Amino acid sequence: LLMVGFNRRFAPLLIDLKQQLQRLSGPKAFVYTCNAGAIPADHWTQDPAAGGGRLLGEACHFVDLLRHLAASPIEDLQLLSAADRKPCSDTFSLQLRFSDGSIGTVHYFSNGSKAFPKERLDVFCDGKVLQLDNYRKFKAWGIPGFRSRRLLSQNKGQDACCAAFLKAIETGGSPPIPTAEIFEVQSWLLKAVNR
Repeated sequence: LLMVGFNRRFAPLLIDLKQQLQRLSGPKAFVYTCNAGAIPADHWTQDPAAGGGRLLGEACHFVDLLRHLAASPIEDLQLLSAADRKPCSDTFSLQLRFSDGSIGTVHYFSNGSKAFPKERLDVFCDGKVLQLDNYRKFKAWGIPGFRSRRLLSQNKGQDACCAAFLKAIETGGSPPIPTAEIFEVQSWLLKAVNR
């Protein structure tokens, strides 16, 4: 079995958000913001040969997550990169279009304050708005009877991701993340880097 640690798919509040989305109709608009923090230009992750840069090494998680939530193949991905560190910029935005008409933006910024939360996802769909704040709070607007959810501590799904992989090995089941989606996400990111 092939597995990539795209753990955010397995985060409990993200699972709740996906269940809410499945009740809605029409294209979705996603905005994922990552306040990543700076890493020195000479760090191994910034070396194109050793680490591949933060687009391939970390932002891939967010592209995978939007692909998972859209439940639709990526039709286009465009990279708008700050001119700070070519070819491995760590301040960039990605624009995605999915075959079902959904769109997404991933803002990956290394030039913000560490006092600001690291990750937030906003989803607009069918007259509703859902927001996942740093994998600790889940809010929604426009959904009658919805109650906000809050965890005592952040949970990005790492344990559940590993457990799902081990269970698939034990039972002989399918990979927890479809292999085709793993290759689809990486293929689009490699195209973006090489443009």
